[in-house]
Amino acid sequence: MTSTVGTRTLGRNGLTVSALGLGCMGMSQSYGPADRTESIATVHRALDLGVTFLDTSDFYGLGHNEELVGEAIAGRRDEVQLATKFSLAIGPDGKRRVDGRPEYVKSCAEESLRRLGVDVIDLYYQHRVDPQVPIEDTVGAMAELVAQGKVRHLGLSEASAASIRRAAAVHPIAALQSEWSLWTRDLEISGVLGVAREHGIGIVPFSPLGRGFLTGAITSPADFGDDDFRKNQPRFQGEAFQANLRLVEAVRDLAAEKGVTAGQLALAWVLAQGDDVVPIPGTKRRTYLEENAAATAIELTGDDLARLEAIAPPGAAEGTRYPDAGYAYGDSPERPA
Repeated sequence: MTSTVGTRTLGRNGLTVSALGLGCMGMSQSYGPADRTESIATVHRALDLGVTFLDTSDFYGLGHNEELVGEAIAGRRDEVQLATKFSLAIGPDGKRRVDGRPEYVKSCAEESLRRLGVDVIDLYYQHRVDPQVPIEDTVGAMAELVAQGKVRHLGLSEASAASIRRAAAVHPIAALQSEWSLWTRDLEISGVLGVAREHGIGIVPFSPLGRGFLTGAITSPADFGDDDFRKNQPRFQGEAFQANLRLVEAVRDLAAEKGVTAGQLALAWVLAQGDDVVPIPGTKRRTYLEENAAATAIELTGDDLARLEAIAPPGAAEGTRYPDAGYAYGDSPERPA
């Protein structure tokens, strides 16, 4: 079948991916229970629709997500642009840690290849920059994986402008993965977006639907189950929640005028930010996947974009993205460049 999703290119070395990707994290953690059968069916449906850019990490479900994705793409590897990440781990104290040591890079890549059941990773990200290890050393080890044919392209996730510049001096960086949506515009505020584009780096926004909030489906903090990590995020609590709900209501009103859902409008806004932008909304259900994929056909006028800018200018959302600075791992776009 012919895909209506289309393709876009990340990086100057030409990594061609579907214009919309699929974030697979929720199939293994963070957003409540997931059904394995439905998750695999969702990946299969994504490929059928032309959503072939799949995003996972060795940290999601502590390896479970890579195994799940590997199972789902078995027999269809040639259709997929496969992205995974390394550098996050659980330390002996049970807390998250970041590890960018060259030897750790190489061991993680081998484990990811094994779990995914593939010979090469299309896009390999450093999940968070390790402030204790020079990024030149980390990216140097990643570049060796490219030379060995185990990885095709390199990426960074939630990196600062300074880290991007230093990394790009070692090896071409194809993509920067960071949170970007109508209510999370730190990339623009911090100047990270400009630096990435200066180096020809594509942008891969995660949580382009505001962790589901911009769909309008979440109307109360009580909507979250006990095992849903969003209930502990500042933006989903108290007065911040109510203030952000008003933002969503305005987005929903404009979406209704255009005959689309609030989530589709929010995705269309991200897609309209440039041909170098490839959002990866996450879902574990085919129904939501199909709704997201349909957003690629929505054309926003200059008036639409102006109205959305008035509704959700940079800094409009109330509350921080994470409960504490540790969740940003010391190198997020929210830090000064």
